[in-house]
Amino acid sequence: MSQTPFEHTGSLQIGTVDFVSSNEIKVALDIETPESMALNAGGPRPFPRVNSYVLIPVDNGFLVGQIGWLTVERSAFPKRRGMQDFGLIDLPYPLRKLSLNPLGTLRENPNDSDQYVFQRGADALPSVGAAVVLPSERQLRSIVESGERRRVKIGTSPLAGNAKVCVDPNRLFGRHLAVLGNTGSGKSCSIAGLIHWSLEQAQEICSGQPNARFIILDPNGEYSHSFGGENSAIKARIFKVNPAGGECSLKVPLWLWNSAEWCSFTQASAKTQRPLLKRALREVKAGWIGATGSTDEENKLSLRRYLSSTLITLQRDLRSGAIKTDETKFGFRLKAIRDDLEYKQGECATTRLNEISKAIDDALQATHNSFKKEGKQIDYYRAFTEQQVEIVITTIKSSLETLGGITYPEGPDEDVPLFFKGSDLADHLEILSNQENVSQYLDFLISRIRTLLSDSKMNAVIGCDGSITLKQWLTDYIGKDKAEDGSVTVIDLSLVPTEVVHVVTAVIARMVFEALQRYMKINGAALPTVLVMEEAHTFIKRYRDDVENHDAAAVCCQVFEHIAREGRKFGLGLVLSSQRPSELSPTVLSQCNTFLLHRITNDRDQELVHRLVPDNLKGLLRDLPLLPSQSAILLGWASELPILVKMNDLPKSQQPRSDDPDFWGSWVGKDEEGKQMLCSINWLPIVKDWQAGQDGEIEGEDT
Repeated sequence: MSQTPFEHTGSLQIGTVDFVSSNEIKVALDIETPESMALNAGGPRPFPRVNSYVLIPVDNGFLVGQIGWLTVERSAFPKRRGMQDFGLIDLPYPLRKLSLNPLGTLRENPNDSDQYVFQRGADALPSVGAAVVLPSERQLRSIVESGERRRVKIGTSPLAGNAKVCVDPNRLFGRHLAVLGNTGSGKSCSIAGLIHWSLEQAQEICSGQPNARFIILDPNGEYSHSFGGENSAIKARIFKVNPAGGECSLKVPLWLWNSAEWCSFTQASAKTQRPLLKRALREVKAGWIGATGSTDEENKLSLRRYLSSTLITLQRDLRSGAIKTDETKFGFRLKAIRDDLEYKQGECATTRLNEISKAIDDALQATHNSFKKEGKQIDYYRAFTEQQVEIVITTIKSSLETLGGITYPEGPDEDVPLFFKGSDLADHLEILSNQENVSQYLDFLISRIRTLLSDSKMNAVIGCDGSITLKQWLTDYIGKDKAEDGSVTVIDLSLVPTEVVHVVTAVIARMVFEALQRYMKINGAALPTVLVMEEAHTFIKRYRDDVENHDAAAVCCQVFEHIAREGRKFGLGLVLSSQRPSELSPTVLSQCNTFLLHRITNDRDQELVHRLVPDNLKGLLRDLPLLPSQSAILLGWASELPILVKMNDLPKSQQPRSDDPDFWGSWVGKDEEGKQMLCSINWLPIVKDWQAGQDGEIEGEDT
């Protein structure tokens, strides 16, 4: 005979509630409850098990509880079902108990009585004595497979009958994701898998190249193997130092850098060096030294920027009274402007420049004075009149009218990515140091810039020969329209010199963020992009706020903090991968709404992760030190409830190159499958690669 619903529910009962609080429910198990295998749940299933699910009927649904712990209590009196013979004496019998963490409510689907709908939170908690039952297979899957727009399958749940674990990419990537775990726990494979599975599912829907953008910052050079295969269905662009066939040369020219990145790179002090460095950047970008190109249009644009910057500076000095209070310095500045105009006269022929030079000469001659001291002639200037300066300003305005009018109404911004050469910046800093009589403070800074820029290893990455424009850089690194050139950009940072790797990383991340800001401003819609940062604890490391001069690592971290706080508004999602979450910036970590936690054994890291989840859900995190490779705990915005996931298998060709070295195989000459391993050594190719590009002859092969 078939069971009625009440009889079926009664057959699934395993115990009763004997303690209720807002974050914990304790259950006394019946004596007849199975100890290892439940056969009454529609099929054989292990029971009881920590972190598995049980149900408690409440109102018009079920309260879903996750088992936190099980224990045995010694009891003087057993609790037996059915009729009891009071003529017999019961012997003491141990009672089993378990603790539940309430997760949410499971109700029948109003549109389909055979289906269930799971929602986080509970309207009502059960009372003492309420029945606790095992979920059926269908109910169990409804718990794990809950949520809308579950488009991408990432794995299965071993605690829920291998139910599919699917996620919504909008939730996974739109609100920042942190993938945390020890080395070898499977973080890199999980990230590569999430990208592959998402793009493959999108390809099935759109029947072609998805209009997606993933930018992977790869410090270890692992992901070029995952996305660089010729047979891969996912098109990718790979940028690295010393590229091989099919790869592109990594270029982050120094004219893309903003003032904060320049200050950290040069270690400029805050009092004298930093203000003059920013001024030099403004003036060089405004065209104070040379032109940005060779065509007439480029020369005119350079001259227009220069005259605009000069006009704004002179108007500022006139308003502040510097023409009278700091007259000698102002006079030398006018003299430098006249010398610059003589140089520019040959590049962009216009009689208006002669008018400016004549007005400046008249003002200088009227105020110039000199005297001899210890055999040297000392030049100085008396106070300039407002009329003299106004004549110079008027002639500059007239010249600007022939070029299209003033540009940069607020003056050239030192953070705008305008082309210039590093040598021009060093030269102009030297001129400024002489003008301002602060050579003793700037000589070391200038020497440092020249030394760093002369390094051939750095020059390969940050050098600027004018071959790449801002438009070309954005097209290469963020992608073309409709992702025609591929949906994935892998930026291999493994061979970037240590001195600039933090600055290069900061520049790339900031340029992507600011480009998406401007894209949304102009187009009124976001361009969804995902920025992946491997080894995040190295580049997004917590720093001290009370330090006056932040180094390159701190500036890099500040860029990612800005992205973490505001990136979502402009369509930029952040994915972090780290084996030391306790070293990450608290600001960035607090902005991550989804976490994929692999095996974590360090005490400090476990403590930090435990603070990320509510108190009643910490039981699942006790499994972190025990998780095998390829298993992880998914919790946060992308998942309706914290869940243990066995990640999908990733083909060998799509896995990042992050395998542990095979010491034993190298020792014995064979791998685990019995294949021969390469054990011979020839240092000559290493020597040639190491010494390539250096001065002097490369060593030949020993005879």
